[in-house]
Amino acid sequence: MPDSRYAEVYADWQRDPEGYWARAAEGIDWDRRWDRVFDPALGPYGRWFVGGMMNTCANALDRHVTAGRGAQAALIWDSAMTGRVETFTYAALRDRTAKVAGALRALGVGKGDRVVIYMPLVPEAAIAMLACARIGAVHSVVFGGFAAAELVKRIEDAQPVLIICASCGLEPGRVVEYKPIVDAAIGLSAHKPGACLVLQRPQAVAAMVAGRDHDFAEAEAAAEPADPVSMAATDPLYILYTSGTTGKPKGVVRDCGGHAVALQASMNLIYGVHAGDVYWSASDVGWVVGHSYIVYAPLLAGCTSVMYEGKPVGTPDAGAFWRVCAQHGVRALFAAPTALRAIKQQDPDGKLLAMHDLSKLDTLFLAGERCDPPTAIWAAEVMKIPVVDHWWQTETGWAITAGFRGLGLFPVKPGSGGRASPGYDVQALDDDGKLVARGTTGNLVVRLPMPPGAAPTLWRDDDAYRAAYLADYPGWYRTGDAGVIDEDGDVSIMGRTDDIINVAGHRLSTGAMEEVLAAHPAVAECAVVGAADDLKGQVPLGLVVLKAGVDIDEAVVVRELVALVRERIGPVAAFRDARVVKRLPKTRSGKILRASIRRIADGQPANAPATIDDPAVLDEIGAVLQPKG
Repeated sequence: MPDSRYAEVYADWQRDPEGYWARAAEGIDWDRRWDRVFDPALGPYGRWFVGGMMNTCANALDRHVTAGRGAQAALIWDSAMTGRVETFTYAALRDRTAKVAGALRALGVGKGDRVVIYMPLVPEAAIAMLACARIGAVHSVVFGGFAAAELVKRIEDAQPVLIICASCGLEPGRVVEYKPIVDAAIGLSAHKPGACLVLQRPQAVAAMVAGRDHDFAEAEAAAEPADPVSMAATDPLYILYTSGTTGKPKGVVRDCGGHAVALQASMNLIYGVHAGDVYWSASDVGWVVGHSYIVYAPLLAGCTSVMYEGKPVGTPDAGAFWRVCAQHGVRALFAAPTALRAIKQQDPDGKLLAMHDLSKLDTLFLAGERCDPPTAIWAAEVMKIPVVDHWWQTETGWAITAGFRGLGLFPVKPGSGGRASPGYDVQALDDDGKLVARGTTGNLVVRLPMPPGAAPTLWRDDDAYRAAYLADYPGWYRTGDAGVIDEDGDVSIMGRTDDIINVAGHRLSTGAMEEVLAAHPAVAECAVVGAADDLKGQVPLGLVVLKAGVDIDEAVVVRELVALVRERIGPVAAFRDARVVKRLPKTRSGKILRASIRRIADGQPANAPATIDDPAVLDEIGAVLQPKG
């Protein structure tokens, strides 16, 4: 497709970065205009909109009501777990948020205080986040269901004055009680929050600690509504701890001004949606996608955001996503590739999809981990709409590369994450920090400064930010991802830099091998890791999950997979070992735990990380890989 509008917009940013972002900043309301668009002297690499004053909650809710759109739906909560659907207008969401903000204030929460939020996908999770933003408190959402030890790390680092939690979360076939986890974490933590605000869900009513715990509904009902507090653009909005941290957690900070500017602008630029459109990000508020694209960006842009409490399969079947899209008139769907692979595995012919009217759905966006080309091609064929992969990270908060629905540009190369977003100069470097040739795998980096919306630092630790992201390649932000930039500027992510394996001196991408395995007609999803080898240093090991209903001998599949890799990548890959498994170990956000697979393959203990969806799968993988050892 023509990309002239993209080229023009990207060149406009390159010519005048500060002017570009100053114009984007006109998309939000300011209490006080900034003194400088960008100040390079502040923080590890500089700060955006210095001197500006605004409030994120007011921009997400109040201004839409003031503009006469208070009756428009702001949030649709669709709970497959309870069979309930609730719709909140902008006016209703503002009013509830103001009351909860007042309840927080009554419990002693003020500007700059931290509040930990430990909740499932319920409307009150979004309301709690917005209520914190309203009064200038810094929220830190912890994925509901994280073990007490992980919660302790985050409590001790953020030092919240209050915790907001739900009594329980709901999973298919089981109720997960949250309050006992919170109680245990507070007991273990050296820092003791002064109060807990508890949302009681009827599926498991929590015991309350006298003097410390307060009922969410009662506190909201009794509170006086709180007005928005004007915040400096450089003030922190939230802290989000990176998944699977060990030792001292890395608290990614998001500032108020740059975050609002970038996210509001991204809704049209990247996703092609406008005020009034229905947008669904099938994620969780515990992850950055949920922060950016369930709560903040859709509301900043005046869209209707869908919050779905359910799974892509099993609630009740692999047609769940299509039911939600059809029922609520979703225009843009944002999902993880793992969700599409799960749907593809259960419904490869799209029979359940064909049962729903998806005429309003015009784009599927994928992110979270690289999408294998066969899954992207399958989705485009069965959905008959553009499938747009894009690449970003917790640290960036929005897309580094994308397909730019609002500019008419779509990646035509399955497996590519698109081209660099305005604000990002993306390059590939070798290990010595030198640019590699186009088409060559390298360490993906972004030229400093990072754009608005990207993390300016880690919580109270500029030095750790510099060490983690800036020290390896001076002048660049190190993404930690390996990839290829082709002659057109399209970026393909081949995996984390740890997933580039060295086979007898040859640097090979496990992502490239995964593309080959996924192309086999019997394979639903796969993972390739580098296993230790005495002779070659490392050799690739493939794990594959077969499609439901496939009638084929596993040994035949393995032989065909080995032959495919030899044909398409070459003998240099030394790919000779593939195993069929029932499922792959994943985080709750859907990322495959390749490091855990690698440790099992090497005969090392692979303790279940806090982010794992089901620890039992590690034992299953161990049983399959046992003959190797």
